[in-house]
Amino acid sequence: MSETRVGLSAWGAYAPRLRLSRKAAAQANAWIAPGLAGKAKGERAMANWDEDALTMAVEAARDALGPDDDRSHVDALYFASSTAPFSDRLNAGVVSAALTLEPATASADVTGSQRAGLTALAQALNAVRAGGSRNALVAAGEHRRARAASTQELDFGDGAAAFVVSGDDLAAEFLGHGAVTADFIDHFRGADAEFDYYWEERWIRDEGIIKLVPPAIKAALQAAGITGDQVTHFCFPCTFAGLAGNVAKACGIAPEVVRDNLAAQMGEAGSAHGLVLLAHALEQAKAGDVIVAAQFGQGAEALVFRVTDKASSRRPARGVTGSLADRKEETNYLKFLFFNGLVDWDKGMRAEKDNKTALTTLYRNSDMILGLVGGRCTETGVVQFPRTRISVAPNKPTVDTQEPYKFAERKAEVLTWSADYLTFAMAPPNHYGTIVFEGGGRIFMDITDVEPGDVDAGLPVKMVFRVKELDERRGFKRYFWKATPDRSRAAKAVAAE
Repeated sequence: MSETRVGLSAWGAYAPRLRLSRKAAAQANAWIAPGLAGKAKGERAMANWDEDALTMAVEAARDALGPDDDRSHVDALYFASSTAPFSDRLNAGVVSAALTLEPATASADVTGSQRAGLTALAQALNAVRAGGSRNALVAAGEHRRARAASTQELDFGDGAAAFVVSGDDLAAEFLGHGAVTADFIDHFRGADAEFDYYWEERWIRDEGIIKLVPPAIKAALQAAGITGDQVTHFCFPCTFAGLAGNVAKACGIAPEVVRDNLAAQMGEAGSAHGLVLLAHALEQAKAGDVIVAAQFGQGAEALVFRVTDKASSRRPARGVTGSLADRKEETNYLKFLFFNGLVDWDKGMRAEKDNKTALTTLYRNSDMILGLVGGRCTETGVVQFPRTRISVAPNKPTVDTQEPYKFAERKAEVLTWSADYLTFAMAPPNHYGTIVFEGGGRIFMDITDVEPGDVDAGLPVKMVFRVKELDERRGFKRYFWKATPDRSRAAKAVAAE
């Protein structure tokens, strides 16, 4: 009896727009850590203050799923991260609500290791193959913090990737899986610790990666019925120069097929980075190519795929390539420290308020708050946010006639706006305004990823899922949607003129 065919039908990725210049960071720390000058090349993806592992995973998943409002085909969700915002709350549940997935969608968090992203993907592939799911969504996001003036601070990068796993219409067919589990501690972070503790690099390289990763890759190749010389793309996140090539050689894979690990443009995105490299390979691969994606972490995980002739038509609107192209250099190292909570600073009296979240209200209105779902009157067609019992239709305020209406994927533009230096803001001035949507409806909301001079009436914007506020007293993050410039649409409009 042959096994059910399964693989990847869609994928997406996300990297924050801000890119911290490693040269600027190294120069800022030269007085205390002159050795960082050796890493002062390129840039690393830097999350804005209102981004975290969860929000970036949502954006990658939206990229994978596309702009269609109907996502009822997704029946399982796996969220992978070692830096999830909640230790005891289903983070995947927040992702599910933001994506407006069906309540019957099975959800799980996968964490505890730097290979969690590939582990989640393997679990989804096995679930679909076994018939426990039809279309599973895997989303991985990472936002790791590191001590100031550390090598990790420059090596790390923030980002996310997502894949839709199914048995039909595949862009890449799953061929084999291999895994090795070993309590090899290259680094660890205790439950109450803020930062990772790292062991000696030579030990990690020689005793950990070299000995534990090749067996997992060889097992995956054997399960796939593939030899190393048939591999055309080898994805292996590693901050040690040249080590990925040594791992490939140990498995009979040609060193020249080792993929660029995107260190110069993005940095290493932890448990999400194996999926980021896999997504990047799919964007450039051609039909018949064989991709091996592997990652180290308390052992190793490896997956083998063969690209189909449908891959070229499945490339996402943004993907890794688009994310890397949409960048803004950040040379203010102090801003990086502030955004990552590495500086205890005076926020002033305007920040002195209680940000306690009414959890009952959040639950009762979760589709509006987390999913940006408003209402549309079935009698007049008038669209509004928030959804209420009484319609705002002029001259016909009907009662209980509204049906759910999703705003998150709709085109929009700025109607009115303000840049406010008086209210507290993590990145002043605080931009906000009235956003009007194509098809009707308007929402007063924050505008993010902008600087003075970026916003004007008529600016095309798109919706992004972000951190709204942080209740520091109780350790609770509140999420909502914000507007950000739709730069690709704005560029097209300018070109058309």
